[in-house]
Amino acid sequence: MMPDKKHLRIGIYAGIALLAMVLLILLVPRKVPTPQPVPPRYDYDDIAAKGILRAALEYNSISMFIDGDTLSGFDYELIEAFAHDHGLQVAIMPEMSFDKRLEGLASGTFDVIANEIPSISPLKDSLLLTTPIVLKKEVLVQRKATSPTDSLFIKSHLSLAKRTLHVVKGSPAILRIHNLGDEIADTIYINEVEKYGPEQLIAMVAHGDIDYAVCDEGIARAAADSMPQIDISTDISFTQFYSWAVNKHSPVLLDSLNAWLERFKQSKDYEEIYRRYYGGK
Repeated sequence: MMPDKKHLRIGIYAGIALLAMVLLILLVPRKVPTPQPVPPRYDYDDIAAKGILRAALEYNSISMFIDGDTLSGFDYELIEAFAHDHGLQVAIMPEMSFDKRLEGLASGTFDVIANEIPSISPLKDSLLLTTPIVLKKEVLVQRKATSPTDSLFIKSHLSLAKRTLHVVKGSPAILRIHNLGDEIADTIYINEVEKYGPEQLIAMVAHGDIDYAVCDEGIARAAADSMPQIDISTDISFTQFYSWAVNKHSPVLLDSLNAWLERFKQSKDYEEIYRRYYGGK
């Protein structure tokens, strides 16, 4: 029995994600994660003694991605610049799951999560957030309206009632969606997807496998360039500050990151990196 088109597409998305991770490991052998088990190293002195900073990053079109035969990305370039200025090497540890990034930070597998977390996140009670790095927001990804009366097209937050929004499992956007449900006094259903990243969810919306996804505006804008059928004009969250995170037992590492970020954000190097991935400052 031949598989239907929907299952073929889902298989393709999974294959793309798997291929990207395989290429990442093959192309950057010096950054292969340290074999398990990894002894906990919580603060800057421990990191400096080894000379290696272990950074967890998500593989996507903004944070970190393969460009030709090299790694690129906003967060990737920033963490590399921090390490260079402190005489450290970076062990890039790709992790698509937000929950697993948090678990790895708590256990000492990662020294820093170099992916942005909302600065107002309730998670700040269980970890330490750096000084804000960027201002951005979460947006609704849907297909463009096919007619003025297209019942699937969301024109306002009130129209989200009883709809199902797909998000990456553990996404910080989940709290905002719950709050949005309270604001419209109705239920907004959430489907947390564990095996796909935001770009795979966007592709699933574009090809009609799901109707709605919520993801970072920067990632959505990058995807829209190659998927003109999607609409990303509806904001889900307010524009807010996003930060990196370190273990709550790492105050010296936090101070080192904060002091460096405050200086670096005033530099032309930061402006160039920001423009390259976000298109302006």
